Parts: sequence; structure tokens; C-alpha cells
Amino acid sequence: MPAKDFLDLEEKKNLQKALKEEERAEVRERILMFLLLNDGKTQREIAEFIGCSLKTVAHWCVHGDPNNIESLEDGRKNGNHKKARLFGNCYANN
Repeated sequence: MPAKDFLDLEEKKNLQKALKEEERAEVRERILMFLLLNDGKTQREIAEFIGCSLKTVAHWCVHGDPNNIESLEDGRKNGNHKKARLFGNCYANN
């Protein structure tokens, strides 16, 4: 777990700005995780405060990049459209 104040002042200001401007609630929640972690909260405290699982907080603390807001988007929602197209083509040819 990163130490308290692991974000420099510019990173912290960028996250605070993104927190105010971000439209997607799930991304705002992940930004908040980094800000709370930077304030010295434990992952368990963050999970309890936000109302999500400890596993979720741990995942985003490891896989998210506070310098790249796009890394806080959930890539799983993109799906595998190629696979769906190929499956659909099987029926189209019959």
C-alpha cells in the first residue's frame, strides 16, 4: 500500500479537478479512492466509506494510474464484439 501523501501536489490537484468534472460515477469513485489513500486511509476504510468491497478498492489501487484517468475506466464493458460478429455470421451463412 502506498504511503500517505504519495501523490505530489500537481497529481493531487489534477485528481481533485477530475473528481469535480468527471461525469461517470464509477470513475469518480475510483478517483476518490486514490485521494483517500493519499490522505492515509486504509483500503478497508475506503471500502467502508464508499460502500464497495475491499477487493474492488484493492483492484483499482493496483491497476489504476492516478496520472491517467482513462486507466480508471472499466475495460470489461467494451466486450468482445468480434466474437459476437463471428457467431452471428455462422447463422447468416446457413
